[in-house]
Amino acid sequence: MPQAEGKTAKHDGAGHRARLRDRLLHGGAEALADYEVLEYLLFAAIRQGDTKPIAKRLIDRFGSLAGVLNADPKALQEIKGMGETSAAALKSVALAARRMARNEVQQKPVLGSWQALLDYL
Repeated sequence: MPQAEGKTAKHDGAGHRARLRDRLLHGGAEALADYEVLEYLLFAAIRQGDTKPIAKRLIDRFGSLAGVLNADPKALQEIKGMGETSAAALKSVALAARRMARNEVQQKPVLGSWQALLDYL
């Protein structure tokens, strides 16, 4: 049975969330490891407590950030510390990523022939 959301052990690293946020905002695209991206995303659903162990369990179970974001919500909730709200938060990120990718594809020119490709290049 999954542990209730937000009932994780109290994190003893004072200022950890602020440091992670600073790295995200100022460190560039590769400033955070995949588990840290998940950890940060979980902050919205789990207001207090250490989300790092949950993020690492998710990566261990699903293999990657993409694997976590594409996982079934019920499977996400099987991970200790995850609940419905946390699973929904991660699924919303996956939805946003798909919509962004779809929009980017729609904005690209369509190359319907070899000549169009050669002209484009």
